Amino acid sequence: MHEDPGPRPPAPNDIRLRKLLDDTLTAPHWPEGFVMRLFEHRDAQALHALLEEVFDDGTDGPFDEWWQRISGDAEFDPDLCFLVIDGKGLLAGAALCWASGFVKDLAVHPDSRGQGIGEALMRHVFLTFRDRGALHVDLKTNTVKNTVAFRLYERLGMIPVAWEG
Repeated sequence: MHEDPGPRPPAPNDIRLRKLLDDTLTAPHWPEGFVMRLFEHRDAQALHALLEEVFDDGTDGPFDEWWQRISGDAEFDPDLCFLVIDGKGLLAGAALCWASGFVKDLAVHPDSRGQGIGEALMRHVFLTFRDRGALHVDLKTNTVKNTVAFRLYERLGMIPVAWEG
């Protein structure tokens, strides 16, 4: 199982959160002017650029290395990569999930923040995995470096669990 969020131990303030997928889930509300669609191969470079923009930690590396690592991973399923496109046809946000029910990356472009895109993406992720028979969805975040996301996850009812899952 590849649910492990990484080979190294967690950084200070890293936390693993879980959402139990029960009957209380609500449908996403997509902000006006934005549409959600599934990932297609032609989206790979735009997705990489969005992740580079949002996560300034440099861990993704050059596109070719990143894409080979992502697309070659047994947990990668393009049907579990959800893209939000703005009115100009640009990638405004994305949720890249592993097949085991782990949200690898949730990213919203800085120009599109504050409109509910992240929340809508997470609600869509929850419903998708529940429909697939999963009992929960996990992710990791940092409570200090990523306080806005952490507050979103708390608002969505995600709770801390043991690092090992």
